[in-house]
Amino acid sequence: MNQPTSLSVNSWDFRSGVLHVGGCSVSDLISEFGSPLYVYDRAVMEGQFEVLRKAISYRPFRLRYACKANGNLTILRIFRELGAHLDVTSPGEIVLAEMAGFHAEHLLFTGSSVTDEELAFVERKGVLINFDSISQLRRYGRRFPHRDICLRLNLDVGAGHHEHVITGGPDSKFGITAEDLPDARQLARQFDLRIVGLHQHIGSGILDAQIFLRAVEPLLEVARDFEDLLFLNVGGGLGIPYAPEDRPLDLAELGEGMTRLCESFCRSYGRRLRLELEPGRFLVGPAGCLLTRVNTVKRTSKHVFAGTDSGFNHLIRHPLYRSYHRIINATREDGPVRRVAVCGNLCESGDLFTHGREIIEPREGDILAICDAGAYGYSMSFPYNMRPRPAEVLVDEGRAWLIRRRERIEDLVALFPPVAI
Repeated sequence: MNQPTSLSVNSWDFRSGVLHVGGCSVSDLISEFGSPLYVYDRAVMEGQFEVLRKAISYRPFRLRYACKANGNLTILRIFRELGAHLDVTSPGEIVLAEMAGFHAEHLLFTGSSVTDEELAFVERKGVLINFDSISQLRRYGRRFPHRDICLRLNLDVGAGHHEHVITGGPDSKFGITAEDLPDARQLARQFDLRIVGLHQHIGSGILDAQIFLRAVEPLLEVARDFEDLLFLNVGGGLGIPYAPEDRPLDLAELGEGMTRLCESFCRSYGRRLRLELEPGRFLVGPAGCLLTRVNTVKRTSKHVFAGTDSGFNHLIRHPLYRSYHRIINATREDGPVRRVAVCGNLCESGDLFTHGREIIEPREGDILAICDAGAYGYSMSFPYNMRPRPAEVLVDEGRAWLIRRRERIEDLVALFPPVAI
């Protein structure tokens, strides 16, 4: 019997009964690099970038990779080579960007609850700041007048795949509201700050192009009152189809609508502004999978549990958002299908990758591939239960490179130097 869920990535297929990712056998990858293991397919990332860049014909147009989705240094370098700029959210991400070869002019800093020390750090680096609050703007203006700035707006438009990822509207902590815009403009005049960009991000994991287009309209309406603008940034949040019933985002509809709205706005504004988009998940999500080996199969009166050598400390999206990830028995292409709860090795009842899923019956020693895990997987991982994080590997046309070594217990212990008490 075939796998109950199909692979959507062309370079991922079964050969001789074993899943190959980017031309590499998962069995060989586990043998060489160990389990669990994050694997990223370079061809998929490049393909996602190109299809999105071509979807929007408006020019000038800029793609900013939201590197919080996956901050691996090699992945940042790949997107730099493709011509991407970056959305960064912390001083640490600025340092990573510099290591990857990005310059200050390639970056836009969008932080939340930013300290004075962080604002000073970003200023020293020469990175344009996208201000999230009146407080940040006031504190920055007092210390650093006569600068160019960007404003992140919250225009009461929010959407997303889960309430935790909705970043617009009255329940969101993000952005400057329409009611606070007069104060923002007054502070800009007071400190001679030139507002050169407006930014809006409504949420994450959105698959309906019309939601994006409706959200752009109030941003364009507000933009008419800002005479010094150089660009408009409509944020990210482009979703990918995780579950079988998910329909992919219609990029043609998105691109045509975005181009039409921007062309019309710029004609009335009197000059062309740069359009910016900040994809993260869309670019790296489909490119990654988490490989984990089954080491325990146990049965209760209600479930068959397939226990693995990973856990939500490596991929927290299901416990955090109840997110769906395709799970494939990567070492058995055919066989009887069984409904199993795939769980991890943490001392937590919520340590599950799925509460129940029909897959080719897993046996101890089998490798499972948890798909579409390239975004917000490793980047949100942590060493709970003092369990180290996996290695990361890049694959491309049958070749594999280690791009982050596996953590060791010694690495974790080193975080706690002995102190005389």
